[in-house]
Amino acid sequence: MTTRRLTPIDQMLINADHALRTLFGRPQTTERPNPAEDIPEADLTDEQRRHVARLMRINHTGEVCAQALYQGQALTATLPDTRKRLERSAKEENDHLAWCAARLDDLGDRKSLLNPLWYAGSFAMGAAAGLAGDKWSLGFVVETERQVEDHLDEHLAQIPIDDEKTRTILEQMKADEVHHAQIAHAAGGAELPAPIRSAMRLTSKVMTSTVYWV
Repeated sequence: MTTRRLTPIDQMLINADHALRTLFGRPQTTERPNPAEDIPEADLTDEQRRHVARLMRINHTGEVCAQALYQGQALTATLPDTRKRLERSAKEENDHLAWCAARLDDLGDRKSLLNPLWYAGSFAMGAAAGLAGDKWSLGFVVETERQVEDHLDEHLAQIPIDDEKTRTILEQMKADEVHHAQIAHAAGGAELPAPIRSAMRLTSKVMTSTVYWV
């Protein structure tokens, strides 16, 4: 049995479908259930609920960006094994996307209005990383996941102690991000130059500060 090679038009349609699912539909997740599904809701004050919801909005947008980055990288990756690793990690990140969206619904809040903008920019960054070569593309994954891990630690420190539902989701996300970084590093990811790492941190700071409100 032979496998048909995808044409550029096929790839374009697949990526367009993925973008629409990520931004407006139901993303394709793995078999894993929501880790907070059976955890009871905490008795939060209105102020606590608003703050947690805004943090989860940031996390949701971060997962939107992760999807775009992985799709852009997979599109331009040279080696099939690299592409498969990126696609599997992207599917696990889709779990995070679904969990964050569900938590936002629980908290009665909305997703960021700027998600399409962040998706487009992140897709372009991912594609550029892929064009630079597989070792740099994988290195980009490693650095991205390290920065997300730091970012999740900051959020975990701000979550009310009684909010086990949100905490459980963030802790599972953090464990996955660490695992994805380890996979990319073991596959040959190169250490990114300091200016690029600094630029990534600056971009992340702009995203978090705007999405908290918009």
